[in-house]
Amino acid sequence: MKIHYLQHVPFETPASIENWASKHKHSLLATRFYAQDSLPPIEDFDWLVVMGGPMNIYEDEQYPWLTQEKRFIEQAIAANKTVIGICLGSQLIADVLGSKVYPGEYKEIGWFPIELTEAAQDSSIFGDLPQKFTVFHWHGDTFDLPSGATRLAYSAACQNQAFIYDEKVLGLQFHLESTPESVSQIIDNCGDELVDGKYIQQASEMLATADNFTQINTVMFSILDKLASNL
Repeated sequence: MKIHYLQHVPFETPASIENWASKHKHSLLATRFYAQDSLPPIEDFDWLVVMGGPMNIYEDEQYPWLTQEKRFIEQAIAANKTVIGICLGSQLIADVLGSKVYPGEYKEIGWFPIELTEAAQDSSIFGDLPQKFTVFHWHGDTFDLPSGATRLAYSAACQNQAFIYDEKVLGLQFHLESTPESVSQIIDNCGDELVDGKYIQQASEMLATADNFTQINTVMFSILDKLASNL
């Protein structure tokens, strides 16, 4: 497969998604908006992966490429591509599908559990996963569930943690791709967000348990495998 990903800042990379692509010999190319890369023709890729970033989807004046990116995501969905959005990426997809994106009641930063909905437990992509498991979060905004989408997961701090639309468009508010290296980079660049909060951990807690990263990467690989088998 040809996978194209959209990267917003140097320190939020595909991380373990790159390992999965390499394992399966899929090509992986990027548009790095922070480096003024151009976008490819829609027909040049099979999958589009939209990464995270510290900006908000409504900051078009500060980040003019956001307007172009939204139209590009819209075109990819219309062209029946598999589209995966992570954190900011999921918010961009929700916006493109007509939903409101706004600051959540809580910022959620660190390792906190999510719970799958009944619809997720019946789905071909999420059905083999545990009903409740711990994932890595780093977000302040949230979104309303897009019309026609199926809600897949929620947490105590955030009701819409994941959704799927048209069986090929997946939004994940949390990070399953994270590795110790990628989280260290986010901490180095966004550490000022680590203030006292009900759902905010400190840097030492986030990096304390290597098993956490192994577990979320296993879940990420399972989801990507299932999406690939649906082609």
